Amino acid sequence: MHALDLSSNLAASPGATLKNIRNNKGLTLADVSELTGFPVSTLSKLENGRTELTVDKLLRITLALGVNVADLFRSASHARENSEHNCRRSITRSGEGDTVSSHTGDYTHLSSDLLSKQIKPIIGEIKAKSIEEFGEFHRHSGEEFLYVLEGELLLYTDTYGPTHLKEGDAIQFDSMMGHAYVAKGDAPCRIMTVSTTPDAEILAPAHRESTALRVLSSTSNAVD
Repeated sequence: MHALDLSSNLAASPGATLKNIRNNKGLTLADVSELTGFPVSTLSKLENGRTELTVDKLLRITLALGVNVADLFRSASHARENSEHNCRRSITRSGEGDTVSSHTGDYTHLSSDLLSKQIKPIIGEIKAKSIEEFGEFHRHSGEEFLYVLEGELLLYTDTYGPTHLKEGDAIQFDSMMGHAYVAKGDAPCRIMTVSTTPDAEILAPAHRESTALRVLSSTSNAVD
């Protein structure tokens, strides 16, 4: 059975839409389980987007809920048209953005005023000249797209050998794979990354490191 692709028709995920309908009808997952024959665990995974919604499952659940599939598409489309999240935008002018500095580089977070965004664009100026200077690999959830804007970069991972990327080169990889950015040569190295990782995971380590560097700098100045 092939999965039914509803992404172009539904404002939210199909499972979330069906969950709203179930709640509005005052039904529990156990009630729907009795009506459809699906285990409660399966229904819960469907509603939370943790398993695919096939045509067979969709038809059985909508029949149990007394919902016409065509009406489901229309109501979801109407919700999408009226969703404030489809009207958002964020403009980052040249020289703007929230920059976090560390020993590995300066990372400017774009569209930082846009909350709960699905992708996180960052411009980085890489300072580390060796994997030893970079230190511990970065690792976080999601996927990452990297494009070299200027100079040359060595992308180290804990799975593959170093990848040499020149200006105009790009790579996409799973962010759970340990990775490190190292500038190759003496010329400036600037990259752009676009990540699906939640803001908290991206910002927390960099902010902790930049804070530690500021503390060390202050302590050093006090000693001098």
